[in-house]
Amino acid sequence: MKCPFCGHDNTRVIDSRPADENNSIRRRRVCDECGKRFTTYEKIETIPLIVIKKDNNRETYDRSKIEAGVLRACHKRPVSANQITRLVDEVETEIFNKEEKEIPSQVIGELVMDRLKSMDAVAYVRFASVYREFKDINTFMDELKKVITTK
Repeated sequence: MKCPFCGHDNTRVIDSRPADENNSIRRRRVCDECGKRFTTYEKIETIPLIVIKKDNNRETYDRSKIEAGVLRACHKRPVSANQITRLVDEVETEIFNKEEKEIPSQVIGELVMDRLKSMDAVAYVRFASVYREFKDINTFMDELKKVITTK
């Protein structure tokens, strides 16, 4: 680490301790050339996940959007808050395990629907009706028939 005072390349760590609720490490350093001390912080570098929307716009991943969609779909259904949180956690884990920098919103929607289908059929159909943008009653009925035949 280069000394911010004299620019010398030879510095030593004299103290290290966790900082920022264990999300970083605070290091006290001393320059071997000028003897001055300074502090550095070491953090994990995270690359933000980008979601590619249907219209090809891109935006940063936002967990709260998945939660809001699932909450709307589960409104007045016998689905607990813990079940919703678990569903969102599972979807999020699967998304990040793909280790992609960009992910289409369709992939996220399909992951949510797969889990909702087994949790609550009504919530699944509600989510699917918004997500798949049903244009008429026939496409809605086709989706309902799929749910009925898989039960």
